[in-house]
Amino acid sequence: MKKPILFFIALLLVNLIFAQQFTPNYDEDKMPKYIVPDPLLSFKLKKVKNVKDWEKKRRPELLDIFTQNMFGEIPGQIKISTIKVLEQGVAYNGKAKRKQVELHFEKNRKQLDFTILMYLPNNVAKAPVFLSCNRFGNQSVTDDVNVFISNSWAGNDPTLGIVFNHFTEHSRGVKVDNWAIEKMLDAGLGLVTFYIGEVDPDKNDFTDGIHPFLYIKDQQKPAVNQWGSLAAWSWGLSRALDYLETDPDVDASKVIVFGHSRLGKTALWAGATDNRFGAVISNNSGCGGAALSKRIYGETIARINTSFPHWFCDNFKNYNNREETMPFDQHELIALIAPRPVYVASAVDDKWADPKGEFLGAYYAMPVYKLYGKDGLSSDEMPLVNQPIQNTVAYHIRTGGHAVTDYDWEQYIKWAKKELKIK
Repeated sequence: MKKPILFFIALLLVNLIFAQQFTPNYDEDKMPKYIVPDPLLSFKLKKVKNVKDWEKKRRPELLDIFTQNMFGEIPGQIKISTIKVLEQGVAYNGKAKRKQVELHFEKNRKQLDFTILMYLPNNVAKAPVFLSCNRFGNQSVTDDVNVFISNSWAGNDPTLGIVFNHFTEHSRGVKVDNWAIEKMLDAGLGLVTFYIGEVDPDKNDFTDGIHPFLYIKDQQKPAVNQWGSLAAWSWGLSRALDYLETDPDVDASKVIVFGHSRLGKTALWAGATDNRFGAVISNNSGCGGAALSKRIYGETIARINTSFPHWFCDNFKNYNNREETMPFDQHELIALIAPRPVYVASAVDDKWADPKGEFLGAYYAMPVYKLYGKDGLSSDEMPLVNQPIQNTVAYHIRTGGHAVTDYDWEQYIKWAKKELKIK
C-alpha cells in the first residue's frame, strides 16, 4: 500500500475520532476571554480615520489576510467562453418570465458548464434579483416541470430524489419551501440560482469541478493558500453576475447575493470580493460566516475543518483549536462589504451557528459602516426575537431552527426594497 493511501486512511480515522469526541460549548459562561480585533486598526497599529485610508490601506490588507488564510486565492482567471439560452417561458400563472441559461467555460483543454435558472417578474422591465447558489439542483427550488434536472454529482439520498449521484424526477421541488419565489415576484424582484455541484461538487476531492482549470503541471489539489469550495462557489456567483450584466431584463446594479448556512458563508465572501453586488444576505451562516470565531461557541474552526476539509484553504487549519492566535475575525469579513447593505439573520434554536456570535459579527462591523455615514446596529444587546433591525446593516433572530423560512424572505424582501430603492 502506498504512503499517500496510508496517510489518507490515518487522516480519516483522526477525523472520525475527533467528530465523535467533539462536544460543542453552549454556555456563555464557559467561553474564553477574547479580544475583538479593531477593524479600523491596521496590522501596523495605525488607526484608520477616513474612507480613503480604509479603501487604500486597511481594506486591502484585511482582504488579503482572509484570502491567504481562510478562503484561498484564485490562481488565475477563467472567463465565460460562451453563453447559451437553453429555454425561455412563462411561469407562476403568468407572473414570471423563466430563463435557463448555460454558461460555458474552457481553459487548458478543460470544459465546464453550469446552468442558471431565472424567474423574473413579468411586469418589471429591468428586474432587481436575488442571486444564490443551491445545493440540490435547480429543479429542487420549484415545482415547475419545465426546469431541467441536473445530471451532475449530487451525493446519494433517495429521500431527496438523488440516486447513484444523479437527480431523479423525485427531486423536483424538494426544497421549494426554502424559496419564496412568488413573494419575490409579487414584490417586483426575481430569483437567479444555480447548482453548486456543477461548479464544484461539495466533497473533499479537487480533481473535478473548476479547480483543475488552474492547476500547473502535476498539481492534484489547490496549494495551501489557494481556493477551497466556498471560494469556488463564490467565483460561480461572480460569473453569474457577469452574465446578468448582459441581460436586458435584469437590473445588474440591484443584484442581492443571498446564501443559507454554508452558502451564507459563500455569499459573504462573494460580497467581500466583488463590489458589483448591490447587497448581501447571510442566513444562519455560523462558523466561517457571520459568527465570531473567537467565541468558541457551537461549531468551531477545528470542527468545521474536520467535517468539511475542502471548504476553506488549507492555511485555515492553522487556527484549529487556536482561535486566540487569529489576527482577524468574522466581523471584519462583514466590514469588507461596506458601504453596501448587509443583512445577517439567526434562529433561536440554531445554537450550532451561534446566533449571538452572528449578531456580534454584524455589530462589530459597524465602525467601518459609520465611516461611510451608514446606519446599522447601535447596541451590542441583541434585539428581541422576531423584532428585526433593518438599516444598512440589518439583523434579525427568529423562532425556529436552521432553515430559510417565509418569515426570513418577508424581511429580506422588505429590506432590499428599502435599501436599494426598489419601487
